[in-house]
Amino acid sequence: MFYGKPQFFGVRAAAANLGSSRGNYTVEDFRSDYPQFFNAEGYFLGSLTMLEQIIDMANTAVQPDKWLEGWRYAVGLYVAHYATLSLRGYAASNETPQQAAASGALVGVVKSATLGDSSVSYDTSALTAGTEDWGDFNSTTYGQMFANRAKLIGMAGMYII
Repeated sequence: MFYGKPQFFGVRAAAANLGSSRGNYTVEDFRSDYPQFFNAEGYFLGSLTMLEQIIDMANTAVQPDKWLEGWRYAVGLYVAHYATLSLRGYAASNETPQQAAASGALVGVVKSATLGDSSVSYDTSALTAGTEDWGDFNSTTYGQMFANRAKLIGMAGMYII
């Protein structure tokens, strides 16, 4: 098959709208874009090492040459999503990180509520419709916003071909 020949790799990549660049988003960029994840002194509310790993992952996964002007917004959403998931793992006694994680919690229509021990459950099916196959991106509002934008960005190659 002719697709296996090296001279066609560039054609396939161009037709598939594949990016090849790496971003340069930093902890300082994230602090500026999403201050709710930092305390008054400017320190991240979770593990700085974990945040740096998330940012490194985002710089590889969210490619500037594909997202163009929307790159910084998209990479910020990506980092905020995974930072939210990371902060959810902290103990209940550490309230500040949980408050930061709650800022990205997915909240839908109230499905049921109980008064004794104050339990509320939400129906988020309407919010997640259309991104069911996006895995953990449905678990935060940041992830949903990223997934919806990614669907639009990813369609560019389909319209060109």
